[in-house]
Amino acid sequence: MNAFKKGLGLRIILHVQKLKERNSLLWPLACGLVAATAFLQGCSQERTAATRPEDPVLLARKERDLAFRSSPQSPIPPQERMRFKGLDYFLINPELRFRVRLNRYPAPERVRLGTNTGEMRDGLRYGSFEFVAEGQACRLQVYRLDDSANSGQPYLFIPFRDATTGTETYSAGRYLDLPENTSGIYDLDFNRAYNPLCAYGEGYSCPIAPDENRLPVPIRAGEKNYAPEHNH
Repeated sequence: MNAFKKGLGLRIILHVQKLKERNSLLWPLACGLVAATAFLQGCSQERTAATRPEDPVLLARKERDLAFRSSPQSPIPPQERMRFKGLDYFLINPELRFRVRLNRYPAPERVRLGTNTGEMRDGLRYGSFEFVAEGQACRLQVYRLDDSANSGQPYLFIPFRDATTGTETYSAGRYLDLPENTSGIYDLDFNRAYNPLCAYGEGYSCPIAPDENRLPVPIRAGEKNYAPEHNH
């Protein structure tokens, strides 16, 4: 339809030029026709932009902000929820989205991940992801925690730290969760990186990203450090 309208506009402009040469009395009418055609094309472009689907990461962020603001299970302390305007995120960075294969270990080792409360979380060092970020080869260990099956579907757990950890992002690291599949191919999207609940309030036990998952590059994607004053 847009191609048809563009073609129609071109034909009208050529016809207008001929009318201008032949009869100056028809010139105002022709100009009005050109303007109307341009208006239709503009409306069509605006409708196309308006119906373009929103990035699923942005939709997920809106849902997370809403839950943090209004859910009784929100980790934001009750006294802060009235002032809560939303979490702080990096802008969407398409270069930090990777299509990767899970290098699954033939005989996964048992691991114990320490938490902020001193407890231990048991699971498997299940495999690894390899990718190139900021021009450097990177590798992340992928875990499957024993209690992940409690959610109804096994999840791959990827806690990590990077060059922003402790400054721009949470000091204990951030997380990515991926539902396990049978293909072994995954979308590793750091724009979905999120902070553990212990970054927002007390009373939570969260695994600390281990040293083997410290990336040498800054990953400026996903959630930033939570600062309550940001919401004042």
